[in-house]
Amino acid sequence: MAWKFVGGVAALLTILMGSLAIATNGEPDRSAVLAEYRRPAEIPFPDDNPYRAAKAELGRALFFEPALSRDSDRTCATCHVPGQDWTDTTPRAPRSDGGFMDFRTPTLLNVAWTETIYGWDGKFRGLEAVARTPLTAPGNMNMPPKEMVRRLSADPKYVVAFADAFPGPTPTGGPITQERIEQALATFQRLIVSGRAPFDRWVEGDARALGPAAKRGFDLFNDRANCAACHSGWNFTDGSFHDIGVATDGAIGRGRFFPNSTALRHAFKTPTLRNVARRPPYMHDGSLASLSEVIDLYDRGGIDRPSRSRDIRPLHLTVQEKADLIAFLETLNDDGAEGPAYQPIGAEPPRP
Repeated sequence: MAWKFVGGVAALLTILMGSLAIATNGEPDRSAVLAEYRRPAEIPFPDDNPYRAAKAELGRALFFEPALSRDSDRTCATCHVPGQDWTDTTPRAPRSDGGFMDFRTPTLLNVAWTETIYGWDGKFRGLEAVARTPLTAPGNMNMPPKEMVRRLSADPKYVVAFADAFPGPTPTGGPITQERIEQALATFQRLIVSGRAPFDRWVEGDARALGPAAKRGFDLFNDRANCAACHSGWNFTDGSFHDIGVATDGAIGRGRFFPNSTALRHAFKTPTLRNVARRPPYMHDGSLASLSEVIDLYDRGGIDRPSRSRDIRPLHLTVQEKADLIAFLETLNDDGAEGPAYQPIGAEPPRP
């Protein structure tokens, strides 16, 4: 009996101490959930295009090089503007002929972690292949590959830069090829990483990094609002494709490549939410002007149709809950002009 009594007291003390801890900080235990959002320790580079400082610097130069466009009037940065979180402010990407493309310019933030399929509808396989279409497309940079190689080969500084970035002989006998242009651009783009945000400091243990509203928003994000079903992990994307009920213009998403799939008919790639409060307008077509409109779309469940994701449904959020979600999303903003792409490039791969 005495042993049972002592054990009972010990158990009671454990319960009381646990209750005291919760009452002291007033916070639920989110440690398991927060662990899923820790920033990675390294930037991933593929084995067939490994990091090399000279290659990354070459990619940076090419990213801002107007000679890569037929009329020398556009660069990669024309649409992927560094000061606008590597996207632009137009609902749909501007064409070189004065019109607009089908989709909004996707941000390049954290593309190193965006799996292996790129583009709103997933038409690009691998980051190295992403540059090929905008470089050669008539409505974009409109540059024939042979002319692109010829122009760069006529510039002594690029001849030297390519030789430094890709040491050793090439099958063509010269250091500059279309494939190497794409590899250099991809290497630089993998350095486009969002900086540390208040949310990251909270994940790392700074309880004061987020206010009460943002913390409530985080709980909603992971629970009743179910945002984390698609916007998961430190980059807040599952890298997959979903119909969230937003397309009203008949736009075909991933279903373009899988015409027999009902679920993919209007499915578009889940974008990162890093720096999202600074990146309006929203959605693949730029149809929503503010985060408030985005939250309202999810709250009403979007367009109810056969392809709509099973994770999308009316939420019936209160005004306060919507404000809490936005307060949380705002904590994903870094201070601007952060990350390795803004820094001097060293011999070793930079840390994210």
